Amino acid sequence: MPRKGHIKKRPPVPDIRFNSPAASRFISSLMKGGKRSLAEKIFYGALDAAAEKLGVEPAEVFEKAMSNVSPQIEVRPRRVGGATYQVPVEVTPERGVQLSIRWIVTYARAKKGMPMSERLMRELMDAYKNEGASIKRREDTHRMAEANRAFAHYRW
Repeated sequence: MPRKGHIKKRPPVPDIRFNSPAASRFISSLMKGGKRSLAEKIFYGALDAAAEKLGVEPAEVFEKAMSNVSPQIEVRPRRVGGATYQVPVEVTPERGVQLSIRWIVTYARAKKGMPMSERLMRELMDAYKNEGASIKRREDTHRMAEANRAFAHYRW
């Protein structure tokens, strides 16, 4: 049965330290099994270590890493007359933040052989410097959208 009415988007709760909703969402994505305090410890530890190595503020490391990883355009599948086309569409700022969080956490988890805070620190530092796996993922997404630019007229 379809839903009735529109669901109101609740405003995200900002985190304790930076008063940033994006940081709060990052901690939630990092969390496993409801262990928020552990996720916070990993996140803030990684940011502090990265900031110390880069010589800048932890909040600045986070903001710049997130903006560097966030894609401007992506492809969405669209069925037209029995064929499925990959149609390039612009990414909303909210979705851009969510994708960058997902990619950074995924690639940090993929690195093995060291504590999670160190893996996350390295991924954040790479993203801050515009290099690393999550930046490569953004570039691949942009490349895919560029290659499928011919189908842009199917945009909805």
